[in-house]
Amino acid sequence: MAMQSDQSATQAMPGNTTTFEDAVRIRRSIRGFLDKPAAENVIREVLEDAQHAPSNCNTQPWNVHIVRGERLKQLSQLLHAKNDAGEFTPDYSFDVNDFYGEYRERNNALGKAYYEAMNVMREDKEARHRAGAMNYSFFNAPHAAFLFMPSFGDDVRVAGDMGMYGQTFLLSLAARNLGGIPQTALGFFAGTIREFLGIPDELKLLFGISFGYPDENAPGNRVRMDRVPLETSVTFHS
Repeated sequence: MAMQSDQSATQAMPGNTTTFEDAVRIRRSIRGFLDKPAAENVIREVLEDAQHAPSNCNTQPWNVHIVRGERLKQLSQLLHAKNDAGEFTPDYSFDVNDFYGEYRERNNALGKAYYEAMNVMREDKEARHRAGAMNYSFFNAPHAAFLFMPSFGDDVRVAGDMGMYGQTFLLSLAARNLGGIPQTALGFFAGTIREFLGIPDELKLLFGISFGYPDENAPGNRVRMDRVPLETSVTFHS
């Protein structure tokens, strides 16, 4: 799958917001951040936007924890240790080997583009482990949001609600010249994160979002995947 051309020039200047169309098209997964925390009022604006996400029966099931500063550094150290020890505590299963056909091809294309950008060879398992472990350094982001949710039935509806909340959050970041990356990898340590933050067991961690100001010089930010043609995903009936 090809990578997109650089659209960063279309981003809004700090302190302003873009149009909706621009925000949707400039949003991408950021894998490298500047050492520059976002202002408190800006983070609150993003959270206020996300609060308007739709939810099934207006349950508004999101329970969001923002971690930063020294607390984030402590959590990073803990996650690296748990990852190195293979002590995973997920609330929900995930295996890329479940992907098939065109979905597997898209996943493989992303992996290839990312490791090439990081100058990591396919056979270099140690380097691939280090590159993957950047998830637990939050890609050097100064902030991380952890999206916890209650469990209702088979959790499909509530997970859909969390996805809509996450997308609204990410678009609001993009509209303010910030960036973020939703990370399934953080969900691999749901139990560890829940205990570290003192969160009740009944709240489950679906994923986290590292966020801040993008570092355009970070190797991971060279990855800009395109999207399949509309006709691949949409069928019109009349």
